[in-house]
Formats: sequence, structure tokens, C-alpha cells
Amino acid sequence: MPKLKILSAKEIIRIFESFGFIVVGQKGSHIKLERQIKNSKQTLTVPNHGEIDRGTVGAIYRQALRYIPERELGECFYTK
Repeated sequence: MPKLKILSAKEIIRIFESFGFIVVGQKGSHIKLERQIKNSKQTLTVPNHGEIDRGTVGAIYRQALRYIPERELGECFYTK
């Protein structure tokens, strides 16, 4: 069974940038990413930590599934 990877904020941001998201700001230790698709603004928030806990990585993954299909996103977040 695939296991969630332990990722850093930089790695997660790089993943989402490949899907068209851009960093629009930071408040405290949280980085805000957005992308504009047609008339809707899609927003994700990532904690700015060197190593993010698996539970938090899972929450970010589930949050992103609202905007990105699982077949495209899964390989970035799970080991094979």
C-alpha cells in the first residue's frame, strides 16, 4: 500500500507550481498559493516548515483534490 511522503514546504510549493499555482503571500508561518481558472480563484495554504508531518501532508493533499485530479496528484504525494 502506498505511503504518504514526508515533504518540506518548498517541495509542496514546487509541486503546486507545476499545476499552475503561484505564491501570493504569507501570513505568519503559512504560505498562500492561488491559481485563476476561468472565473474561479483556487486557493491552497501550506505551512512554511522544513519538514511537514504526514498528517498535515495528507490534509494538504485532500485540500488540493478539490482542484486537481487524484491520478495527477497522487504520484507527487505517495510512494510507489
